[in-house]
Amino acid sequence: MGKNILLINPWIHDFAAYDFWLKSLGLLYLGGLLRQNGHHVSYIDCLDAYHPEMLARELKPRRHAYGRGKFFRQVIPKPDKLKFLPKNYCRYGILPEILRNDLRKQQNADIVLVTSMMTYWYPGVFEAIRIIKEELPCVPVALGGKYATLCYEHAAKYSGADYIISGAGETQILELLEKLFGEKPTHLPDEDNLDSYPYPVFDLIGKIEQLPITTSRGCPYRCSYCSSHILNKKFLRRDPVKVADEIEHWQKNYGIINFSFYDDALLVEPDKMIIPLLAEIKKRNLTCQFHCPNGLHLREIDATLAKLLYTSGFKTIRFGFETADFQKQKETGGKVVNKELEDGVMYLKKAGYKTDDIGIYLLCGLPGQRASEVQESIDFVRACGAKPMLAEYSPIPNTKMWAEAVASSPFDIQAEPLYHNNSLLPCRNDDFTYDVYTKIKAALKNSM
Repeated sequence: MGKNILLINPWIHDFAAYDFWLKSLGLLYLGGLLRQNGHHVSYIDCLDAYHPEMLARELKPRRHAYGRGKFFRQVIPKPDKLKFLPKNYCRYGILPEILRNDLRKQQNADIVLVTSMMTYWYPGVFEAIRIIKEELPCVPVALGGKYATLCYEHAAKYSGADYIISGAGETQILELLEKLFGEKPTHLPDEDNLDSYPYPVFDLIGKIEQLPITTSRGCPYRCSYCSSHILNKKFLRRDPVKVADEIEHWQKNYGIINFSFYDDALLVEPDKMIIPLLAEIKKRNLTCQFHCPNGLHLREIDATLAKLLYTSGFKTIRFGFETADFQKQKETGGKVVNKELEDGVMYLKKAGYKTDDIGIYLLCGLPGQRASEVQESIDFVRACGAKPMLAEYSPIPNTKMWAEAVASSPFDIQAEPLYHNNSLLPCRNDDFTYDVYTKIKAALKNSM
């Protein structure tokens, strides 16, 4: 009983990529469930900055404090549809021959599960699948993740995978294993109870600098540019005591100090999650450093919560503000308004955070957006005493803003996911041109 299941996190192909606490969390959660069901699970991470064969070749990228840093990169030919952009296009991660070497050690694999992230990163996914097929020609390949979910038909037509998994993969993969191998599941998670899932198989990571911790799935908001409600149909939360149990497990058994939260909704209704969670961390005398690279909801910040975050070791905090334009705030979801940003920054600074500690994401390149709106938003964030950070808009299929993006983009974003790449400024217009954007970005960078 039990199958040999190989998990693969593929390369990123893009003009730029940086490891902001990036981990293939969904794939590693799936590995935990498969292991719980009696399967033997292996893992190859094409983004591994510490792969032994890379280190042996002295190909170690620069890493920074807290578990973030650069990926090793190789300049590769640009896809034909991106040749107009005068930037280097790169493969981020391990060398292809190293993936081949690792695959040759997996000849007993019964099935390979490949994940995917950004829709426009699919060339790295396709390259990994092609090499898997060459090295393990008789082994079925299943592809899941964000790209497979958001661009299902494109993935089914072009990826080369034998099976495409759309949406949450845990139950679907167990059903696929039963269909292919007659492996009946012994443990089925309760999809409405996140604490019924086993821990991710983080132990399969070669060198652990930091670990992501899940407190929730989904989001209570429905922002027009965001795919959270597509990828997760419900907003579900874990028990904060169970979250503390997991943090304690990884710290006491693996010595992990740095933990990241991908959850946008970490601070929503603070009495139900963040406050009791940090109380548990303190009660257990755990020494942690926390990082929130995603845009948190700033409207929950008051004097008490700001002080709690600061004293509890939240080193990296980023907030989603999107724009200072009131009408655009309403149109995109209305999760924060100008007064809430002013008050939140004030509380954070009184708690001890400096200007550069408080990163505020501003969306630029939205359909129909004016250059003056972006500049005014930058100026407003600065006036509040925080650090403005431009987040270039990437159109995402089936979001509320998708139809508007399709109508306004000069690119065929419906047929080609490569055109979702935010490096292109996919919804540029005659007022907010690519040249204007690059000037605003350069000025912002030079002022820091």
